[in-house]
Amino acid sequence: MIIRRAERDDVEAIVAMYAADYLHAGREPKTGDWAGAFEEIARDSREMLVVAEEGERVIGTLQITWLRYLTYGGARVALVEAVHVAASERNRGVGAAMMRFAIDEAARRGCHRVQLTSNKQRKDAHRFYERLGFTASHEGFKLFL
Repeated sequence: MIIRRAERDDVEAIVAMYAADYLHAGREPKTGDWAGAFEEIARDSREMLVVAEEGERVIGTLQITWLRYLTYGGARVALVEAVHVAASERNRGVGAAMMRFAIDEAARRGCHRVQLTSNKQRKDAHRFYERLGFTASHEGFKLFL
């Protein structure tokens, strides 16, 4: 398995993973500007879209955004979002490998912490993140526009 920066040719497989997820079912649009979104993400030095690949097949993805705060002495923070592993590949270490990649990249960039949110319905994911050393220290809020 290889963990690497996503390329334009990976977009279709990434979007298919999102659409196949039970929490996204019916929520992901059938059409969208995924190519435009990918190009914007790829150009932004504060963004990294990552895939796990095995045998030329994308089996996982996540996105990292680097933030800079005035708190903690101007700390850098890595925000991990959209973590997905293909259903057929779960419980094989793919998610852990991708998260280790994200954590290592955050450390390399001098981040103070790595943070993420996880849907309250994803109890298995919460146990997974806790096994990696994350703590559920904050309550998250979202306002959809």
